[in-house]
Amino acid sequence: MERALVVVEGTEATKELVREAGELAAGVGAELFLVHVTTQSEFSEHASSLADVSDRDATYSLDRAREGARQFAEDIGREAFEGLSVEFEAIGILGDKEEKILETAYEKDCDHLFIQGRKRSPTGKALFGDLAQSVLLKFDGTVTITTV
Repeated sequence: MERALVVVEGTEATKELVREAGELAAGVGAELFLVHVTTQSEFSEHASSLADVSDRDATYSLDRAREGARQFAEDIGREAFEGLSVEFEAIGILGDKEEKILETAYEKDCDHLFIQGRKRSPTGKALFGDLAQSVLLKFDGTVTITTV
């Protein structure tokens, strides 16, 4: 492993995944990237809720959404690596999760990807889709998936 990408979500299980991936990357001297993707629907929802607050003159721009996502990834990394000597780059992106995760992994020339999956039956995956499974099938490198 030379460059690893960890998909950051807001769960305790993801924090554990980030910590394990960081320890592994640090142990082999690999670069580590933490990415959080804000979807278009999440962006729209947040922008609408800010617009509904009448006593506040705030706009939620695409740049603010990306910076918020980057800050979220950075905060998770700092918390997960507290007391450890793990260096990482936090990345925030707006868009389709699968597309942006894969795009970022290829842009950063990552050879290992870490992602949190969900326990679902094969039928559930077929009906509702599964981000981790999609990424696993499309990424040309090693993928580590943990499930809750």
